[in-house]
Amino acid sequence: MPYPLRFAANLSWLFLEFESLCQRVEAAAQAGFKAVEVAWPYDTEATQLKEVLKRNGMEIVMINTPPGNKAKGELGLGALPMQHAEFRTGLESAVKYAKAVGCKQIHLMAGRVPVDLDRTSVTKEMETTFIENLKYAADILSKEEMLGLIEPINSRITDPYYFLNTPHQEIVLFVPAEKILQQVGRPNLKLQLDLFHCQIMDGNLTQNISNYFSRIGHVQIAQAPNRNEPDSPGEINYSYIFSLLEKLGYQGYIGCEYSPKGGTVDGLGWLRSYWTNQDARKLPVSAKC
Repeated sequence: MPYPLRFAANLSWLFLEFESLCQRVEAAAQAGFKAVEVAWPYDTEATQLKEVLKRNGMEIVMINTPPGNKAKGELGLGALPMQHAEFRTGLESAVKYAKAVGCKQIHLMAGRVPVDLDRTSVTKEMETTFIENLKYAADILSKEEMLGLIEPINSRITDPYYFLNTPHQEIVLFVPAEKILQQVGRPNLKLQLDLFHCQIMDGNLTQNISNYFSRIGHVQIAQAPNRNEPDSPGEINYSYIFSLLEKLGYQGYIGCEYSPKGGTVDGLGWLRSYWTNQDARKLPVSAKC
């Protein structure tokens, strides 16, 4: 039998009906989730988050490194030249927080190309900086038995300035995650494959998932192009994608990073259907008839 998939509610996107992160954890647990992920949990005390996770039988499976100076438009510091010290300080904060709440995966954010610079003129310098910082981060994370993740974010709809924008090894004008991973060469650095971004940049999801499967440390989902529930109208057939991931033996969590069209719980029909089908597949053959 294919390995059943596990899903984590991304609390930066889901259950926004609730103001606090701790309230969202409780809401996710009541909806049936066993795990959550969140971009930047740092405004919530780690001890407080740990307690609510434990009380609800939940785990947190992924957080991001700090974004940097949001007022300056920063979205991560990993690839920004002349900000090595700031990156390392942010990494230290992320590792400390992750240890406190029992999180084993950290998304090491690359950051944006400065708006006053041409991408092609700074790509090489930013790539060199990113590789150097990732090697440093991977070594730090290895000591803590943690996994580092890098995520390509599409430059066509979501963020034209984000540095890392495709999983591919070589595409002109795009910065490829596969090339970065190869050059860093650390076993505890993996690809965070958000299928929403991947679809927008390239499509061809069957081959992309299969080709990069050994590199994938974490998967995230949303429908394209509107980034709503997986079963909302759009370009991606998630029933097929889930079957593919099962057949390939994916054992990590799948982060639900989408914007609900209405209430979060009202939009979880797709997940309840998956869970129901899983339960049915566990029944004896005679009981299914």
